[in-house]
Amino acid sequence: MKISIITATYNSGATIADTVESVLRQTFKDIEYLIIDGCSKDGTLDILRRYEPMFEGRMHIISEPDKGIYDAMNKGIGMATGDVVGILNSDDYYTSDDSLSVIAGFFSHNDADAVYGDIHFINEKNPDKCVRYYSSAVFRPWLLRFGFMPAHPSFYVRRDVYSKYGVFSLDYKIASDYDLMVRLLYKHRIKTGYIKKDFVTMRTGGMSTKNAKNRLLITKEDVKACRRNGLYTNIVFISMKYFYKVFEFRI
Repeated sequence: MKISIITATYNSGATIADTVESVLRQTFKDIEYLIIDGCSKDGTLDILRRYEPMFEGRMHIISEPDKGIYDAMNKGIGMATGDVVGILNSDDYYTSDDSLSVIAGFFSHNDADAVYGDIHFINEKNPDKCVRYYSSAVFRPWLLRFGFMPAHPSFYVRRDVYSKYGVFSLDYKIASDYDLMVRLLYKHRIKTGYIKKDFVTMRTGGMSTKNAKNRLLITKEDVKACRRNGLYTNIVFISMKYFYKVFEFRI
């Protein structure tokens, strides 16, 4: 079984080394690592080129203009040749060296279409401290109408699922990953599994929670995604996820 890992980059020089090194440390080696760069100007490509020989032909880098992160991810999915595909963002990294081994083991012994687990968030100034733990254990498809979804950075899916049901929609600025989840998990009811494991470490300050304007935008886009895929919801329902998130934060 081969796993394709996709990382979209744009001026990611400050964090990309952590991301790439976490892939290099993985004990599971049957991978291809696809870096889709949007013409970075800050030295990101120079950093990537230094790591490229260490992958012994398993890293592939393209750098060209794109229409944003979801377009870059779609390019990576189109290039992927692995049996399973996952996304690792350019400011995230694998929490442990056996993350991909655990994922590969799951798919080898199950007929599920996708699997997901947990992630945690850190503050850049104190990377050893977890400030928020995002567990996907409680997720059920009906919770999508309330804005809940599995932790997308922990989501690994068989490549043929994308061929059947589509990739990331470019109709959204922030919520295309949520739209994908609604489409795959609610509309098409793909078979999934959950692994109780912290797969990915994320830095705080993502686009969806950057400010009040972005939180309002993602709420509206979540409603749009649900209605587009035949799941009724409204802004009040979707906003309920913010009350739950309070309990994920660690003081």
